[in-house]
Amino acid sequence: MSTYDDVAEFAALLTRLKGRTDRSYGSLARRLDMNASTLHRYCSGDSVPLDFAPVERFAALCGASPEERVELHRRWILAVTARQRTRTSTEPDTSSEPDTSAESRTPDTRDAPAAATAPDEPAPLGPLGRPTHRPWYRSRRITIASAVACTLLATLGTLGSLSALSADRSRPAKASPAPAEASPAPITWTANSQAWALGCGHDYVIAKSPKQVPPPPAEQDAGRWAATQRAVHGGDTNVEISVQGRTSTAVVLEALRVRVVGRAGPAEGTAYSMDQGCGGAITPRSFSVDLDRNRPVARSVAGSDMGTPIPAVRFPYRVSAQDPEVLLVTARTETCDCHWYLELEWSSQGRTGTVRIDDAGRPFRTSGIKGLPRYWYSTREWIPRTD
Repeated sequence: MSTYDDVAEFAALLTRLKGRTDRSYGSLARRLDMNASTLHRYCSGDSVPLDFAPVERFAALCGASPEERVELHRRWILAVTARQRTRTSTEPDTSSEPDTSAESRTPDTRDAPAAATAPDEPAPLGPLGRPTHRPWYRSRRITIASAVACTLLATLGTLGSLSALSADRSRPAKASPAPAEASPAPITWTANSQAWALGCGHDYVIAKSPKQVPPPPAEQDAGRWAATQRAVHGGDTNVEISVQGRTSTAVVLEALRVRVVGRAGPAEGTAYSMDQGCGGAITPRSFSVDLDRNRPVARSVAGSDMGTPIPAVRFPYRVSAQDPEVLLVTARTETCDCHWYLELEWSSQGRTGTVRIDDAGRPFRTSGIKGLPRYWYSTREWIPRTD
């Protein structure tokens, strides 16, 4: 089934459920504590919610049966996975374009060894295995498109071929003189750095006047829009990381480290808000990173669903080919134009290693927006934001 079909079927079921009520989008949105425009995008298939909690509450409000809720959850998983495939396949290649943004003023240190940044305090480890409470993000199945290729590469016997041709961007395990340690890491991953808060709220810094900037895109088209405008994440970057084992053998995710490889003053330009504010009462659980600290760490943060706490879940996690995990990392800054990446530590069957999580081979980039002119889009033009 195509990406369009998966998203369209999810949207069609939402629309059928809404049709049972006599409420408008605005009336339903107020009951759900979200914008009417956001709810309309979900029902029209223009956007897919980042987590299932608002969909579940929407179904309850529309009187969905238990069977319909199960079917809605199944279609939501397929729609989210389809959107993720679309982002990966349509991400533009801008490596050949000249870079006139503030990033050109920062030395390229992506391959330089970063100093170890130990956490400010040790985080207590939970029990191995599945957390008592399921995380906000729900497990998703991810297609392992490169498994056959990686198996073939392992037989070539050279680390150079493995590094150059690894299709899933996972790095090899730390090698020792023994040939058996030259095999690839037992996990694959993807990272979406264009996730918006609750699917609607985000800021970009762009070195253009409002008349030169096109209207804001839907969230699933943010990557292409940001690339064409040479936009920089403003204030925060939300990175959605999907991790899956290569086989049915369990792999334990031990820790998530933050590495800052470049700092400069905040990027010059104008901050453009993608929405007037989500105003939702659902906060997904996540890992929060304060990039303004000398030694930033990824801290597990609790969420909230209409005032009901969603407990924070700390490492370790356990994944396999049948049981993936999705982690949400929110990195914030007020004072710098920061270039950074993540390191995910793993262990399995006596082996240990680390994979680098970055933005398609480049560090993630986040710049502060304090003091910058700020605009939001109203009807047909960008207008100053005064809040």
